[in-house]
Amino acid sequence: MRVLLALGGNAMTNAGRARPEDQIGAAEVAMAAVASMLEQDVDVVITHGNGPQVGNLLVKNEVAAAVVPPVPLDWCGAQTQGTLGFVLMDALDVELARRGVDRRTAAVVTRALVDAADSGFAKPTKPIGRFLPADEAAVMQEHGQVWEDRGEKGWRRVVASPEPLEILDAAAVRALVDAGFVVIANGGGGIPVVRDPDGRLRGVEAVIDKDLGAALLARTVAADVLVIGTDVPNAVLRYGTPEAESLGAVTVAELRGYAAEGHFASGSMGPKVDAACRFVEQGGTRAVITDLDHLAAAIAGDAGTVVVPT
Repeated sequence: MRVLLALGGNAMTNAGRARPEDQIGAAEVAMAAVASMLEQDVDVVITHGNGPQVGNLLVKNEVAAAVVPPVPLDWCGAQTQGTLGFVLMDALDVELARRGVDRRTAAVVTRALVDAADSGFAKPTKPIGRFLPADEAAVMQEHGQVWEDRGEKGWRRVVASPEPLEILDAAAVRALVDAGFVVIANGGGGIPVVRDPDGRLRGVEAVIDKDLGAALLARTVAADVLVIGTDVPNAVLRYGTPEAESLGAVTVAELRGYAAEGHFASGSMGPKVDAACRFVEQGGTRAVITDLDHLAAAIAGDAGTVVVPT
């Protein structure tokens, strides 16, 4: 069995904190679960979110904007892929050595192709980073960024969130997987790049939804199961109400129906539900949404929200 494990960026920050030591601690928890899977001869490919980590870089951009030019979002994506890949490899190497499991690890800085004509570029709507007062937002606008006035909260940056079309570095990822490596790839949904008419590739100021990127990577590496690790054990119907109900096993059709009824927020559980459905609809055996504590059980379909074809 081959599993694509998608770790959420918030799940990698240990109760919402993004200090280096918190991220290392969260990585150790996740990689202990991965090592358990590898002990059972489950083949694992890993991807991860990077929202809190990119958010930290954006704050550094803002604080230093009057001194050094801010780096673009594709650079932020590449930096966080490298950092989190390194942290996850270190944590997994230690856990594998402790268990006497002989597997090698690798992290691949991964680009995802998007369409330069994607509608999101004409009207960016994806909010990122923190709120700023008007004068500080104006400094960032001078560097070409798009910011919106959000009233009393202040100004917030908005960017495009285009659909990922292709993982450009898929051949490298597959070669490493086939050679027996536990590969970490396509972090944050992939570094967004477009192909110009002359064939040249260039990074763009955008963020790709990490869950849709995970579903694409899962298909690319021929995964049997997609596990989306987040900070809650299940998707929930009527979340935040006295009638809240955790979802266990559910068919794609049922889950699509719940989504159409508005049960899953667009900025949190909604993309995870969509990614899980897409993966199963396109031939995956099952997809699971759960938290880090239940990853091992999720592989067997015994925990989390388990999405099946019928």
